[in-house]
Amino acid sequence: MNMNDQITPSERRENLRKGVYLLPNLFTTGSLFAGFYSIVATMNGNYYVASWFILVSGIFDVLDGKIARLTKTTSRFGVEYDSLSDLVAFGVAPGLLIYSWALKPFGKIGWLAAFLYVVCGALRLARFNVQINSVESKRFIGLPIPAAACVLASCILLFYYLGAPATFKKVSILLLIYVLAFLMVSNFRYFSFKDPGLVKRQPFGFLVLGIFVIIVVVARPEIFIFTIFFGYMISGPISYLLRFLRWRRKPHSDIAEKTENEKTESEKTA
Repeated sequence: MNMNDQITPSERRENLRKGVYLLPNLFTTGSLFAGFYSIVATMNGNYYVASWFILVSGIFDVLDGKIARLTKTTSRFGVEYDSLSDLVAFGVAPGLLIYSWALKPFGKIGWLAAFLYVVCGALRLARFNVQINSVESKRFIGLPIPAAACVLASCILLFYYLGAPATFKKVSILLLIYVLAFLMVSNFRYFSFKDPGLVKRQPFGFLVLGIFVIIVVVARPEIFIFTIFFGYMISGPISYLLRFLRWRRKPHSDIAEKTENEKTESEKTA
């Protein structure tokens, strides 16, 4: 049952009358602004800048959730506003960007692929809102739409950096769009990075690793950013495959253990 079905109209009016939390919603607005400016840059043909602003939008999207949880200012209004912002910044903006940059030569197939990405992103957001109180907080069901958008944006930046041929660009992006659309509505599980233990004290080596990562990002941002998001994209199917292989091996190990136990028992009775 949707949470909205349990709230009466008078309760909704009362909640709005009490006001909204300012700080997390300002960060959500920043994410929406960056996504909208990405659309403007796309319309002006500045695809490189449009890609960077999608990544900036992703940073704001991470911060608004973190701030809301740390300051205990989460609200139903914030969840709904964040979802609407995500649909624009990580659905419509990258959909238009990828169509204008690579899919336009495909004609109807191109814009239908871009639309498929947007609608699967909308379905992913709707499913998340419905399941928000009933699923494990440490795992997302399906690839999050901000991650999918960042995969596309970082892919464009990588192509600019490498200067890949236009023909390869068009075909690979068309395939990538279909893969991202499928992953967003799939049941693959992705790590959410909401574990409170991540912000607690960690070994000194993690600090050194973090410094090294920052140096690499500054030196080759296009390559490193794409590697991070592409790795996150494939982490869901890989973890599913590993769980499946463990499940396939488990019955055989159980049978072997049972046989060994029966053999031991028979030797004792003999």
